[in-house]
Amino acid sequence: MNRLGRKDNETLIEMSLATDGEDSNGPLCETISNTESELPSNSEINKRHQSKDSVFFRDGVRRIDFVLSYVDDPNKEEEKKTERRREFEKNLQKAGLELETEDKKESEDGKTYFVKIHAPWEVLITYAEVLNIKVPIKENDIPSTVEYPLDCMLKPFRLPEKVMHPEPDYFTAPFSKSRQELYLIDNESTFFSPSMRNRIVYYILTRCPYGTEEGKKKFGIKRLLNNGTYTAAYPLHDCQYWKKANDPNCDNERYTLYMEWARFLRFYKEQPLDLIRKYYGEKIGIYFAWLGFYTEMLFFAAVVGLICFLYGWFTMDENMSSKEICAAAIGGEIIMCPLCDRKCEYWKLNTTCESSEYSHLFDNVATLFFAIFMGIWVTLFLEFWKRRQARLKYEWDLVDFEEEQQQLQLRPEYEAKCTHKKKNPVTQEMEPYLPLTSQAVRFCISGTTVLFWISLIIASMIAVIVYRLAVYAAFASIMENTQAPHSISGLLTPQLATSVTASCLNFVIIMILNFLYEKIAVWITDMEIPRTHLEYENRLTMKMFLFQFVNYYSSCFYVAFFKGKFVGYPGNYTYMFSSWRNEECDPAGCLIELTTQLTIVMAGKQIWGNIQEAIVPWIWNWWGRRKARCNPENLYSRWEQDHDLQSFGVLGLFYEYLEMVIQFGFITLFVASFPLAPLLALMNNVLEIRVDSWKLTTQFRRPVAAKAHSIGVWQEILNGMAILSVVTNAFIVAFTSDMIPRLVYYYAYFTNEDSPMSGYINNSLSVFQVSDFLEGNKPEKNPENFLTCRYRDYRYPPGHGRKYDHTMQFWHILAAKMAFIIIMEHIVFIVKFFVAWMIPDVPAEVKARIKREKFLTQKILHEYELNKLKQKLCECKTYENMEKEVIATEGKVELSQAM
Repeated sequence: MNRLGRKDNETLIEMSLATDGEDSNGPLCETISNTESELPSNSEINKRHQSKDSVFFRDGVRRIDFVLSYVDDPNKEEEKKTERRREFEKNLQKAGLELETEDKKESEDGKTYFVKIHAPWEVLITYAEVLNIKVPIKENDIPSTVEYPLDCMLKPFRLPEKVMHPEPDYFTAPFSKSRQELYLIDNESTFFSPSMRNRIVYYILTRCPYGTEEGKKKFGIKRLLNNGTYTAAYPLHDCQYWKKANDPNCDNERYTLYMEWARFLRFYKEQPLDLIRKYYGEKIGIYFAWLGFYTEMLFFAAVVGLICFLYGWFTMDENMSSKEICAAAIGGEIIMCPLCDRKCEYWKLNTTCESSEYSHLFDNVATLFFAIFMGIWVTLFLEFWKRRQARLKYEWDLVDFEEEQQQLQLRPEYEAKCTHKKKNPVTQEMEPYLPLTSQAVRFCISGTTVLFWISLIIASMIAVIVYRLAVYAAFASIMENTQAPHSISGLLTPQLATSVTASCLNFVIIMILNFLYEKIAVWITDMEIPRTHLEYENRLTMKMFLFQFVNYYSSCFYVAFFKGKFVGYPGNYTYMFSSWRNEECDPAGCLIELTTQLTIVMAGKQIWGNIQEAIVPWIWNWWGRRKARCNPENLYSRWEQDHDLQSFGVLGLFYEYLEMVIQFGFITLFVASFPLAPLLALMNNVLEIRVDSWKLTTQFRRPVAAKAHSIGVWQEILNGMAILSVVTNAFIVAFTSDMIPRLVYYYAYFTNEDSPMSGYINNSLSVFQVSDFLEGNKPEKNPENFLTCRYRDYRYPPGHGRKYDHTMQFWHILAAKMAFIIIMEHIVFIVKFFVAWMIPDVPAEVKARIKREKFLTQKILHEYELNKLKQKLCECKTYENMEKEVIATEGKVELSQAM
């Protein structure tokens, strides 16, 4: 069916491609909605007697597919905005859309206009073909997967079948206007789902022109939103989330999602992924599928991590190192060198008793096992996710969906800003492009900006380190003295007090830099003018991830690999900027401090993230709806209810992925220092799924549906972090924990065969002669006239020919650490790659079903074409010609079947 003489295959893209010198609105044929003529005017509607909680036009027949809102605010720009709106809405009507405007008198605030948009059948079928939307042609008759015996045990976690699978499974094919008889079209008004309809309308909105300004053709709803011409553009939710709609034809999918998915009390239930995909689109559906699968896999890592933690807990009393530190005859007699210059005093080793005991919780032999386990777990997670993703691609008709298909959908901003055109060698059509010189300049500015902000992060990290050094000296001078064998608290040592306060300060700086950089990253990505939406998301993803990686992990890398490694020794300390003495690790090791840093940053980020995601939108919505609560519910229109919600935004899903990927880094890159990290992540993610679903269902406007067949560039980022995690955990076990020095002592330097680890603490501490202190390092007070003090290192004692040089044991330990790193990395990498090779990316069952469905779909299409051809030939051609064409067509079908 054509509208007013338009060509059958003509779309908004073709209509908007005006030739040079031609009015950009010229090719748009007149297709004005007859809304004004057939519908009653605003004055004829009694606002007090008609319920406005509806998703239809005033006629109750045409569905509202999209809503635009604007405010009539008199100022010097208002005339220009009015002209833009008039031109834009006129062009929307020319494109075939039907509009209906709600006067500001009908709105709650008395100043907001709402433009309701309906896409009629002719527009839907035209753009369904452009967007290559797949629609049903026959109900799927392939038998479903056989249930396993253990499925009965999972029934408490299952949702009702009608919730999990809200519609039958069909064989599908891309829509074509020329063969509408083939598709299962029972009702034109419901054939395309609301998510498909809003996707089509949004596609038109983003490409519809609204005039020429400054010699350039302007178009797209995004630009109109940015310049304030419209205040919002959104599709409607189908009903209120807390109750069903009065309309019997409404599916009430939002209500179902809230009751079965978005409430926290349903945390133990599976997610209704098919319903999520149907209501919000594949892009949001694939995110929740990934998040749910990630959370399921975290359960196994959390169980193993908890077992490793409990092992450390139960063996804490058997730890010989902490026993010797706490013993009055050993740790109470060992006098340690001052922790800072001049102001600090000598202190006894047993003042660190409690911290050394607790460090055993994380620094034990189970740490090594858990580090290796996590290296294999992350591979299993990524490989099994590929299989799960392949199954979803089949179930959601995304098998033939390729990102190249989206390349045809250039970003409107790219088309608007690129004035140069060149011929596409494939399509032989003129298309916009950005000159190479312009690209180079933009990339240079972008790269310089990113490097500047990364340098800013490093500078802030150095500032935190300086804070640690300065405050450390203060804490040490206050808390350590020979008269009191314990600190203010047994656990609160100067090292730990400094680490906690510095970690909190670092977290605050991280949050501030994140807030600022998010704005900068979007700005520089916009400046680069990416060609497609895929390019835009990938570039923004890499910029944001690179920044967040450095921002969140730099402090952990410092504690893990730099703190305590370049200290020097008494009399020859290493100084930062020639002013602050480098930090030393606790006598029990730096691992407990890395654990503290990781816990504060990771837990703080998760708590702050949930506050931002849940509480902040709720407060804004509560404030925005304060006036509407005073009016009867039937006068609070559906479009106003959704208008008062928060906008999910184009990058809403991007920030959800970013949050989870940063968490993934915490539980993989540094997991050797904190086996409970997967457990914390698991508890957070159980809450995260419900918080995300709750806010999406109740606090945000309905997002525009979008297709995606994978998690995109995040998959490559996860793969890179999985490889890096093997290296970081190997270095943490080797250089940050005390495992390798203890093993070297156990096998090569023990002095007591009955108890090989006895004497380890004394062996790990070197002796320094007090008289060798430089004047600038020497403590101001030495009331007990100590002649020697101990420090953590492997150096020759005073009186030796190589005084204060490294001993042979130091080099043995270093060699053992390097050998351990090489062996562990090779073992884990071999297992990782073997596991990845063993597990196919696509399950054999899914491969078979894909082939079977393709064959049956192709057979259906060929039979349809054959029948249509026979009918056509019977009407128009001789028997001889008909026979030849039928034979050719049948041969084509047989050839297809053979293939």
